[in-house]
Amino acid sequence: MSEKTINEIMALKGMPLAELRAKYEELFPSQKAPSNNKVFLWRKIAYRMQEIEYGGISAETRGKILELIQQYDPVNNKALRPDASTENRPKKSNLSRDKRLPIPGTVITKEYKGIKLHVKILEFGFEHNSKVYKSLTAIAKEVTGAHWNGYLFFKL
Repeated sequence: MSEKTINEIMALKGMPLAELRAKYEELFPSQKAPSNNKVFLWRKIAYRMQEIEYGGISAETRGKILELIQQYDPVNNKALRPDASTENRPKKSNLSRDKRLPIPGTVITKEYKGIKLHVKILEFGFEHNSKVYKSLTAIAKEVTGAHWNGYLFFKL
């Protein structure tokens, strides 16, 4: 990257929010700044400046990225999750799956006091040390001996 671009990017760090917003709108015509977060705006502007200098991601590369997401990223791929807003959805009692959870088959790992914990997400429950639990909270309580919110303990 050229020295000029590096200096411009570093100068952005000290700019007030109003100037960052103006710079964003200059680099992204017909778009308002999406945030009042200085770090976010600085990163978006820095990326755009580099994109202008070196060129952006090619259409072929973007297509490949989307293909890989579809194939290998089931956690963030909403297409693989059941849609709870469909007309033919079952009763509420059958929809006990929390949307914060990854899809069944995913393994959550966490290190607690030097011990590696591995929890496998099941369709209706969780498996830890070959034992099935109804909730992450139950696993957290067994491991720690104290009551923990399971989602907080496993950082979901």
